[in-house]
Amino acid sequence: MAHEANASGGSVRDAAVAMADDLAIRGLVARYVDAVMLRDDALWEATWADDGVWNLMGHEVRGRAAIVATWRAAMAGFPFVFQVAHTGVVELDGDEASGRWTLSELVETTDGARVMTLGLYHDRYRRQREGWRFASRRLEVRYQGPPDGSGRIFASAPAASGAAVEGGAPA
Repeated sequence: MAHEANASGGSVRDAAVAMADDLAIRGLVARYVDAVMLRDDALWEATWADDGVWNLMGHEVRGRAAIVATWRAAMAGFPFVFQVAHTGVVELDGDEASGRWTLSELVETTDGARVMTLGLYHDRYRRQREGWRFASRRLEVRYQGPPDGSGRIFASAPAASGAAVEGGAPA
């Protein structure tokens, strides 16, 4: 059976699959943020590939179990977390994809300090039997400090040393 071509020369079926994949990846990002907001370990863990890599401000963690353990320890230092993933772009490549998302996050530390983080997530995704999962996620901090904007602004990602305001982001 012939497939009707779309404007870019691909089949309508190909376009529908690409739209479904894009939507599924956007759903993955939404579940990640939802899990942070709910502090739901199981939901957050389910967003990662078994061999995922999480790079948080220069600190690289490999493997889902290690990533989740690091996240739990970080979240313990933040009685309050409010995270928003804003607009994102997704580039599909078969069973792999990449994406970039803007992020806003406000946390309160155990000592009562409030820290705002603004940045970009740089992602790689992999399609698995269970659906799309994070193969890697790297947070590039652009601002971190008090919510009034008086903190440090980074022109690009901070040095690998993880230089940032104390009480950095748990995301």
